[in-house]
Amino acid sequence: MKYSWMRIFVALVAVLVLADIYMVFFYAPTEKFMGDIQRLMYFHVSSAWVAFISFFVVFICGILYLWKRSDRFDRLALASAEIGVFFTTLVLITGPIWARPVWNTWWTWDPRLTTTLILWFIYVGYLVLRKTSLQDERGKRMAALFGIIGFIDVPIVHLSVTWWRSIHPQVITDRGINMTLEMAITLFFSAFTFLTIYLLLLFFRYRIETARGIIDEGKRKLSLTDG
Repeated sequence: MKYSWMRIFVALVAVLVLADIYMVFFYAPTEKFMGDIQRLMYFHVSSAWVAFISFFVVFICGILYLWKRSDRFDRLALASAEIGVFFTTLVLITGPIWARPVWNTWWTWDPRLTTTLILWFIYVGYLVLRKTSLQDERGKRMAALFGIIGFIDVPIVHLSVTWWRSIHPQVITDRGINMTLEMAITLFFSAFTFLTIYLLLLFFRYRIETARGIIDEGKRKLSLTDG
């Protein structure tokens, strides 16, 4: 069948998710000082990395749309932005849950946390602009420019712990990976699993947006015919 490969990919993602859960809760050792709450790190960090990838796709597609004026890049950017906002929301949810027993507070205006919250607002703003602006070339150009400029905050989030004084833990430092081998293997496996989830969501979300575009174009032509 036409999309039989996608069924295989869906099954693969399901297996990876189950394996990831096993590795997080049974393979990875318990952290000496933070205990089991540290296991949230695997979901927290993986969500952050995938969010960065999502917004990078928005950045690239924005450039390609301004260059090629092809709606497929606009649709791909919109789909990736929605998924990026979803994963950034996971970051902002899992972060405070992890921080509460460790920092004794749900939220602190740490540079990493603050810039991540700003990133979330930027791309929520992108989605609002993309949904409310006129669905013509001008509106799509505005959204593309917004997505390109908004990506500036991604490297700021990444470098915030080195640019400013921060209590946020660093997974990867200049000295290497700050964890045991089993933890590192689990983290990278979790990141890979989250990446496959992103690709799966992107495929389906792009197809939905493409179908919507076809329907809207059909309505537009029908209205012109009736007129």
